[in-house]
Amino acid sequence: MVNRAETTKGETIQDWIEARNPNQESGNKEFDDRSGIVHRLDKDTSGILVIAKNPESFEKLKAQFKGRTTLKKYLALVHGIVEPPVGTINAPIERSPFNRMHYGVFPGGREAITQYKVLHNFHFSIFNSQFSLLELCPHTGRTHQIRVHMKYLNHPVVSDPIYGGRKNSQNDLKWCPRLFLHATELQISHPETGEMLKLCSPLPGDLDKSLATLKMD
Repeated sequence: MVNRAETTKGETIQDWIEARNPNQESGNKEFDDRSGIVHRLDKDTSGILVIAKNPESFEKLKAQFKGRTTLKKYLALVHGIVEPPVGTINAPIERSPFNRMHYGVFPGGREAITQYKVLHNFHFSIFNSQFSLLELCPHTGRTHQIRVHMKYLNHPVVSDPIYGGRKNSQNDLKWCPRLFLHATELQISHPETGEMLKLCSPLPGDLDKSLATLKMD
């Protein structure tokens, strides 16, 4: 969990930061309120997170995300065989009128674009199910964007408690303990030097172990 919220339980990244930098107010309200966290990851999504040490860097990094000059890559394991193996999802996302905690593809929603590429296909004999491991690049930063777009394609992310469907998610949790979504790569410009940085995070052990239970097609 990244930021504190009314629905958040337990320690967050924001709590972790503030415990190490107590009582330091910079005068930049947004920087202080977010404890320098430039962007967010969904709950249970692992991977790269950017935290600014000072307000100047915070503003420069935030502008990169807003201007869509960053490159973000995620790994996701989804249900089914995704066809075509390379594609772009361009479908607007908005908060659901039926459940304000959920999001979905709705006409008139905010622009949302996600590119994807299939890396491998898998088969799980226990449930006689097929899966696709995807590399995804979101070009916009909508809440739950990858998860909503994969549900829209009828290929929900494994162990997704919101968009995966009750039966799917219950079966998934028997062999994959959490949402199979990982922020694996981020390319940004250093806020002081302008140098291009490529930050990488390998698939964590719990997800790698879950993947090893599947048979590659």
